[in-house]
Amino acid sequence: MDRRRFLKGDAWLAALGAVGLSAGKVMAGNRYYQGPRSDHFDGLRFFNPGGAAPSGFGDLMRWRFNSERAQWPASVPVTPTRPAAQVADLTITMVGHATMLVQMAGLNLLTDPVWSDRASPLSFAGPRRATQPGIAFADLPRIDAVLLSHAHYDHLDLPTLHRLKAAHDPLVITPLGNDAILRGTGLRCAVLDWGQSAEVGPLTTHAVPCHHWSARGLGDRSHALWAGFVVTGPTGTLLHIGDTGFDQGRPYATLPERFGPLRAAILPIGAYAPRWFMAAQHQNPDEAVQGFRLSGARWGIGHHWGTFQLTDEAREAPPTDLAQALAAQSVAPDRFRALAPGEVWAVPA
Repeated sequence: MDRRRFLKGDAWLAALGAVGLSAGKVMAGNRYYQGPRSDHFDGLRFFNPGGAAPSGFGDLMRWRFNSERAQWPASVPVTPTRPAAQVADLTITMVGHATMLVQMAGLNLLTDPVWSDRASPLSFAGPRRATQPGIAFADLPRIDAVLLSHAHYDHLDLPTLHRLKAAHDPLVITPLGNDAILRGTGLRCAVLDWGQSAEVGPLTTHAVPCHHWSARGLGDRSHALWAGFVVTGPTGTLLHIGDTGFDQGRPYATLPERFGPLRAAILPIGAYAPRWFMAAQHQNPDEAVQGFRLSGARWGIGHHWGTFQLTDEAREAPPTDLAQALAAQSVAPDRFRALAPGEVWAVPA
């Protein structure tokens, strides 16, 4: 098998760990977090309570040796934008994949920032960008905080976080255990369990459950927690989920009761094929629309597509499938948009 083809995709990280390519040695116990057991932590690993476990190494091998990967373009043109220094209301700019600049109530937040060329611990292998960032790093406004959802390399990129420390020194809001991975960056962290919150200026960020897993390499599967974020403040309430399986709608079902009307939801719509392998970790566009409706959000933004080829679907499949799902579920197409890198949306009030 072509080794370069094998070393692609979100789930290739599990293979990377299994064959021992991660830096460091196997350690007994949890590498990143020590704390009491809970309904989603068994004393060693975090887990999705009541949900299907993400696929294991055997399924990974079955997929990688039998996958029918669509051919992506090597490069897609992007016209970068230069954002305003701050926004009084709510504007969201797509950088690429799960990285977005959220300008809200005068503050600037980044979600899962990745400016590196690869979503990988290796400089020579792993998913490479098909699109350049929609904002040049040098053109970022002052960054007040980073919402860091989990430890996978396409969401937690240490080189980018080192750059952010040097240029902006933002607060990083992240779930349990991820602060240990960031220790060498010198960044300040607000570390949250599901149900906990952190304040930045007029905004409060709440960590909420989603259905996923985490790993950086050898022997650390699910040693750090994953989460979605609900941001509340004077300009309304925003939901951001970096990665999730649909899990019968459980990541969404209780949000209206807990937080009231959501102004907008930023939801993943890509990296979903084949379904037999990806369903327990990545929702597809139809499920994203179902989640959008369950959340009660007025507006939706689709991300996690078109930058890194992680799974089998074609690059343009997620927005195409999103449009079909919106029509099938009688949701107006202007309410849920799949943003492309460099695209800016001033979210309606």
